[in-house]
Amino acid sequence: MSEYLDLAIRAARAAGALLRAEFGKVPEVHAAEAHDIKLELDVRTQRLIEQILQEAFPDHAILGEEGDRPSGSSSPFEWILDPIDGTVNFFYGLPHFCVSIAMRRAGEMQVGVIYDPMRDELWSVERGGVPTLNGIPIRVSPRTRLGDCVVTVGFAKSVTTINAGLPLLQEMVHKVRKCRMMGSAALDLAYVATGRLDAYIEQGVSLWDIAAGQLLVEAAGGRVEVRERADAPGKLAVVASSGNVDLGLQGSSPA
Repeated sequence: MSEYLDLAIRAARAAGALLRAEFGKVPEVHAAEAHDIKLELDVRTQRLIEQILQEAFPDHAILGEEGDRPSGSSSPFEWILDPIDGTVNFFYGLPHFCVSIAMRRAGEMQVGVIYDPMRDELWSVERGGVPTLNGIPIRVSPRTRLGDCVVTVGFAKSVTTINAGLPLLQEMVHKVRKCRMMGSAALDLAYVATGRLDAYIEQGVSLWDIAAGQLLVEAAGGRVEVRERADAPGKLAVVASSGNVDLGLQGSSPA
């Protein structure tokens, strides 16, 4: 295990311990939007992760959902953080959320860690290595018949991306065994990598939502397609799957 992966795991577990301790309490809300909630705990958790990373590598840049810290040098390393992926779930007492930490060097992802503190499940991978769940190697689902598959369709925060996702849900729900909406993009990707889900589709995510999960799915033998949305700057459309089944999507590309 590289020092970068070891550090990411340590930071994810520390952040997860904080979230587990705070779960079930009444959190302080920083902002409540139509389809999203921002908590003081989001910020506090990211600051904890940043402290651990920057104590080890003070010259590395950080890109996070709760703010960025540019590199103070010409270092090619950047950490990509989502301190609570599934904040709305956390706020409502739904124990389905995670910490997501990735690191890229010169634009190429090198390390990915996703930690679910409520189930104590930790996914980890480094480029060229074997992806694992709690130290056990994982692989995507071998299912090849679409009718046998379970697919998760995520819905983002804006009217534009919600409207883009609705036709995809209608299309998929008639084709697969079940559709699920789980509320955490990073865990959706981790579940695809582990073979629990056959595919994950969402029309408006950010890089920190999928950075660790994309590396995990691809290392586990799956396929991830990411496209920038022309109608929603900074947002990405993503289709991740085992690669063993034809989803037959007609509306997966953003208009």
